[in-house]
Amino acid sequence: MPRERVAMRKIREILRLVWNCNQSRRDTAKTCGVGKSTVDDTISRAIAAGLSWPLELDDEALEKRLYPPIQPPSARKLSQPDWQSLHDEITRHKHLTLMLLWQEYKEGDPSGYQYSQFCERYRQWRKTLDRSMRQEHRAGDKFFVDYSGSTLDIVNAATGEIRAAEIFVGVMGNSNLTYAETTWTQGLADWIGSHVRAFGYLGAVPRCLVPDNLRSGVTKACRYEPDLNRTYAELADHYGTAIIPARVRRPKDKAKVEGGVLIAQRFILAGLRHRTFFSLAEANAAIRQRLELLNNRPFRKLPGCRRSRFEELDRPAMLPLPDQPYQFAEWMKARVHIDYHVDVDKHFYSVPHRLVGEQLDVRYTGTTVECLYKGNRVAAHARSFLPGKHTTLPEHMPRAHREYAEWTPQRIIAWAAQTGTATADVVEQILSRKAYPEHGFRSCMGVISLGKRFSKERLEAACRRALAIRGVNYKSIKSILENNLDLKPLPRQLELLPVSHENIRGTHYYNDERISHADPADH
Repeated sequence: MPRERVAMRKIREILRLVWNCNQSRRDTAKTCGVGKSTVDDTISRAIAAGLSWPLELDDEALEKRLYPPIQPPSARKLSQPDWQSLHDEITRHKHLTLMLLWQEYKEGDPSGYQYSQFCERYRQWRKTLDRSMRQEHRAGDKFFVDYSGSTLDIVNAATGEIRAAEIFVGVMGNSNLTYAETTWTQGLADWIGSHVRAFGYLGAVPRCLVPDNLRSGVTKACRYEPDLNRTYAELADHYGTAIIPARVRRPKDKAKVEGGVLIAQRFILAGLRHRTFFSLAEANAAIRQRLELLNNRPFRKLPGCRRSRFEELDRPAMLPLPDQPYQFAEWMKARVHIDYHVDVDKHFYSVPHRLVGEQLDVRYTGTTVECLYKGNRVAAHARSFLPGKHTTLPEHMPRAHREYAEWTPQRIIAWAAQTGTATADVVEQILSRKAYPEHGFRSCMGVISLGKRFSKERLEAACRRALAIRGVNYKSIKSILENNLDLKPLPRQLELLPVSHENIRGTHYYNDERISHADPADH
């Protein structure tokens, strides 16, 4: 049976973690939320395709290289390797790989299994074993992170209001060096910010992170295949580290951080119990002092302290900090509307018009908005916080609407006219207010869609009232319908009069003559 394919984004992450971060395949499987057999299959396919890191292929080319047409299986009977001997070899030698064992196997039996089947059959045989995995903490390897169950009270000096702050705790697996700080929430922004500051405190980057199944870090908790939050995964990529979430209901997976949490509660919080804090900065300054005492306190049964063991063992084996710290970014999915814009926090950003109807991945920070389609960036804008406004690049607009001629201002006005003249007037006024008529398409379609919910007769009456009271917008018309104001007669002084204004272009503005006079190069 052919293996189910995984998303190209996960395939790239698998190859990065194994080839660039030197992570084991089992840890890579946990990080990417896939089975280890999927990791084995992906690596074997990449090796067979002659790939190496970094990848220089786009998603489509990568998929063709990894998944060529399936050849019919051979009917001949193959000799079985001595799986027990092979397993003993792997257990005995830390750096031994299945690839080397397979090469030795093929030298003795050139007609034997190919690499992918060799790995698959070894995996099936290993399932019959009943052995528990012993947890190891190699130098510079794992940094365990979690939130303490306890909170720290912060007092508002102006109002006296008391607000509880969360406590983030991180512990290095080998040296037990501990980091702690307070944040207002356990939300994604605070979670990511705590990691960035923790790396700065350590002065280096651990080779992998072990979080609990916190919602900010793991979007879908699962014992075997947790799904990582995309921003958290991007932070790991920025620092070149890996993420291995602790398994659900497996406290031994995070024993280090549980111990660190207990120490933070007993040594840090208990030591600060008589102090009152009026800001996060003040609280974190006090916590930093307690951390220095904790990390420099001599061990009882071992020579040295947390700090000395960290400097001696962990730091030399850790990754260097990048030149710039990670800038917090959020991800979302957005479908491109007929006006070739996507909605990001109530502001509309343009993308190439050919992507109308497609779903994009949107990455946005406090300063930028990036739109990606199938892994490729198709648009980038400066972030705007003006609700209801548009940011449009001229190169994203269709030339004379040739590709999407059915969505023209003239067509939308004619569509509205099927409901009535007042509805057509409303649509025309909405379009006339925009720098580009296309910016009004979304509002116009919203007005027209009200006819399906409330009937065309009621929509026409509501538009007459909106024109009379000069409330020509989608929200105003919707409010009229929801409050049944369209069913009441208009007062005499509000009876509809012909509307004329210099900013109203009129239907002649949208006729075909406008297109016929366009630059011939645009046709």
